[in-house]
Parts: sequence; C-alpha cells; structure tokens
Amino acid sequence: MRYPALSSSFYQKNRANFAKQMKSKGLAVFTSNDIYPSSADGTLPFKQLSDIFYLTGVDQEETMLVLFPEAHNPAHREILFVRETNEHIAIWEGAKLSKAQATERTGIASIYWSQDFEKILHTVIGEAACLYLNSNEHSRASIEVETREMRLSKHVRAKYPHHAVERSAPIMHALRAVKDKEEIDQIQRAIDLTNQGLRRVMGMLKPGVMEYQIEAEFAHEFLSNGSRGFAYTPIVASGRNACVLHYIENDHACADGDVILLDVGAEYGGYNADMTRCLPVSGKFTQRQKDVYNAVLRVMKGATAFLKPGVMLAEYHSAVGEMMTKELVDLKLISADEVKNQNPAWPAYKKYFMHGTSHFLGLDVHDVGNWNKPIEVGNVFTVEPGIYILEENLGIRLENNIVITENGNRDLFANFPLEVEEIEALMAGQQ
Repeated sequence: MRYPALSSSFYQKNRANFAKQMKSKGLAVFTSNDIYPSSADGTLPFKQLSDIFYLTGVDQEETMLVLFPEAHNPAHREILFVRETNEHIAIWEGAKLSKAQATERTGIASIYWSQDFEKILHTVIGEAACLYLNSNEHSRASIEVETREMRLSKHVRAKYPHHAVERSAPIMHALRAVKDKEEIDQIQRAIDLTNQGLRRVMGMLKPGVMEYQIEAEFAHEFLSNGSRGFAYTPIVASGRNACVLHYIENDHACADGDVILLDVGAEYGGYNADMTRCLPVSGKFTQRQKDVYNAVLRVMKGATAFLKPGVMLAEYHSAVGEMMTKELVDLKLISADEVKNQNPAWPAYKKYFMHGTSHFLGLDVHDVGNWNKPIEVGNVFTVEPGIYILEENLGIRLENNIVITENGNRDLFANFPLEVEEIEALMAGQQ
C-alpha cells in the first residue's frame, strides 16, 4: 500500500455508529464505485465510493457491505463481499484482498466473494423489516450516469418490492461530518504534503515558467511521498486567469509583475487537503497587490475566529460578508452608496467575492455535512475568502483547513507561510 491504513477499530466504530441510527430490523446495503470506461479498452483510475470506504477501509472495486444488526445469526450482522482473487488476476492486475486480509482490514469476520452477494442477501433479507439504501445526496451533485450504487438500489427495490425503504445518506452525512482523530491525522498528512509542494514551487517560480510546470512540481512532490496525486483538479492561475474561479487549463506563461493563484491539495489515504495561496511571480508584491492580499487575509482571520461550536453556517457566512464589504469599501472597489442600496439577495460585495467562504472537508473535498445545524466539535472546514478584480488582472484567494475544537478551532495549516513578508522571504531564499 502507498499509505498506512487506519485501524480496523476505527471502521468497526463507524459501522456501530451507523447501526445505532437504524430502525428496528433494518438491513443496510452499500457498494463500491464502478471502474469507469474512457474509450477503446481504457479505464479511468479507480476511486472508491467514500461511504463504503468510511465503513470498511476497503479500497477496491466490486466490494459490497451488508449491515443487519438484529440478524438472528450473528454471522449475518456484518457481511463483507470482496472480489475473488486468483492467479490470473494477480498476474494481470495485482492480487486483491484475501478473505483473511479483508477481515484484518475491516474487523468483519464474515467475508464472502462478490459473486455470492445475491445468494447471501436472499438468505437474510426475509428477516428484515426495512432496507437502508444509499445514494449521492450531496447538494452540489450533478449525476449524468447511472452509478453502481443506483443500479444496486434499483435492483433491490425491484426484487424485494414489499420491503420499506429508508435512506442511508442522512445518517452517513451526520457521521462523516464529525471527524475522528485518525481522520484528522490523515488530513494533516495530506496538508503536510501540500506544504512541501508549495515550498518546492516557491523555489522555482519566476517569469516565463509555465503554469503546467508548476502543476508538475506539485505532482512530483505528492506522488513521491505516497499520495495518489491531487485531491482535485489543480488551479494554477496567473494574472487574469486568477479571476476565473475554476480555471484548470494551466497552460499560460507566468508574467513578470503578475500574481499566481494556486488552489491545490494533496490526497493521502483517501483524505484530502484544500489549499489556496497567491505568490508574486517576480518575488515581490506591488503595493496594490499587497493591499488586496492583506484585505483578504484579514477576512480570512476574522472568518476563522468566527468558526466555533454552536454557530450556524448561515450566520457565519453573513458575518463574513460584512467583513468583506468593509474591506472592499476601503479598497475603493465598492462605495458606501452601493452598500446602502444593495440587493439583499446579492449584496454589493458579491461583485468581487462571488463564492462561499467555507465547505466541509474530508473523504471528499466538498465533503458531506448538514448545513442547517450548528457547527460541531470535529467538523473540518475550509476558509477561503477571495477578491477578484478582472479590470486589474488580479485575483487573490487564501485558503486554510480548520478543525473545530471544544474551545474554538485549530488551523491545520498553522505551519504554512501566509503573511506577505513570509512569502517574499521564502521566495528570496531567506528562510
């Protein structure tokens, strides 16, 4: 493996927590992702479905999990199905988990091969009063293909039409939003790799360097240290490109006098970092660039201080909007009259800061969580304010990852360069 697996007790605890939320005689079914085709005989790299990874730690295709806490036979209370390994698969693809290895990884004693799923499910489902089926209910999800998860749900509904159906997603969202120490440690490893990549880039950035060359430096650092690569498609946006929120072409040359926006994070062990930093291509910010940068930094610090247990996210985002409004007025980007006459549904600050400030982070970069309940201890959020001035070819965004603690929060990027002086000194080779 590229990375040390989390403990089997972690996954046992996750399954126990899910089981506590199930109705009496409930039976839950989870499945892995497909391996998606590209073209000809090509496939995209496999990415495990986060929910089954959270419950088992198994990172391979054709995996299914059945949870039936009240099954009469204790062996049927947790059942894992994994792809049968053999010599042919071992030669062509690499060996899959054996049954013993699957038990060691997950803490599940009852392991079957995937082809036995239908038979075993039919054996136990008659005892169940209801079925918990899973689906992607992320508020930003846009699904244009039928996933393996949806195929399984359709199949089970059709084959057992008289069983009541419950949704697993609300339970999973609540559980996954509160991170265990092992998860936070894994996120920290991804963050530390991102830090290493940033420092590597600081040493090579200069006018004429291509954006994709910077992307390659991050990739080298991540892959050579056990990461599978980027947590998401990296944004390496110099000059005017930084004003395009999801710029991913990364094909321009960095010009003298420009600021480059780097929205990059490493993946490690299935968990993700999400960082944004802005660097002066020439090694020094102009006064205007510095003023805008420090305005964003003040909003970032103010927003971070606001993140604590019991706060509602809507209240938080409203407060951040007020902070940003003041900074934009001071920068003379918007006027007091514009603020006075603004549309409450689209405040004046949105002209230069048009996205949200924070999202949940974890197994998914835009992780699951409940936006309509107070912030809880163990939540992990990004904090990422920005100011985008298209007419000045200048976009500044700063982003750290914050874990909520009993006394407030802890910045997982605490050892990252952030202040203007730190960045300029590092780029000059003085630190």
